[in-house]
Amino acid sequence: MTASIEREDFSKRLQQALRKADYSPDSPTLLAREFNVRFAGNPITVHAARKWLQGEAIPTQEKLRALAQWLGVPAEWLRFGGREEEHATNGNDVGPRFETNDVKLIADLQRLDESSRVIVREFVRMLLRISSNKR
Repeated sequence: MTASIEREDFSKRLQQALRKADYSPDSPTLLAREFNVRFAGNPITVHAARKWLQGEAIPTQEKLRALAQWLGVPAEWLRFGGREEEHATNGNDVGPRFETNDVKLIADLQRLDESSRVIVREFVRMLLRISSNKR
């Protein structure tokens, strides 16, 4: 398979995963913003996101794994294709999907000092107990 076909196929799978996760596959700006809020490494540019969406480039393995985790698809499927179910059996590539507000909340939590984080954790546990008792 030629490199240009690989890039085009990756682009189609990326667009499919974005749609499945309720994101527009038509906005490189949105892709870059949502990716960067979830990725701990160097941020991507809108230009790089456009290249991914138009089949002109494939992200590095590290970025590919982050994309897959964010979108809730196996990284191997996103990169190489095949049936999504075939690659989902080990569960290693797919972690929890976080919305933008969740990511911002986690970032805010990380900025707190340790004693404040302990209080927040205990508060969340208390809310979970109250919530489970209501069911």
